[in-house]
Amino acid sequence: MHVDLVKEFRFEAAHRLPRVPSGHKCSRLHGHSFRLEVQVSGPVDAAMGWLVDYADLERAFAPLRDRLDHHYLNEVEGLENPTSEVLARWVWDRLRPALPLLSRVSVAETCTASCHYRGDTGD
Repeated sequence: MHVDLVKEFRFEAAHRLPRVPSGHKCSRLHGHSFRLEVQVSGPVDAAMGWLVDYADLERAFAPLRDRLDHHYLNEVEGLENPTSEVLARWVWDRLRPALPLLSRVSVAETCTASCHYRGDTGD
């Protein structure tokens, strides 16, 4: 059996988008209640009955939450232009070594807008 396992995380952070056109509302400092999902995919271990322990996902994300939660994202190295797309890849790059079965990182900055990143495809 092959499954996709998803763990949701939440954090609060402020940012501004420095590369948007002049006068764009996102150029101003603002904050979001971010919702981030980490997905791992693979075969279920027959003996354990699971793919991975949710606690492993929590442990892998904990240092990233500490770096993001209640911070100004533009000051985080690698997030100088903290769009959802850039943030999703930033998280992916830092989780992948600890989670080799990582298959998707999703970032939602509002309840109606999100970005899903599945790793580089050679671009």
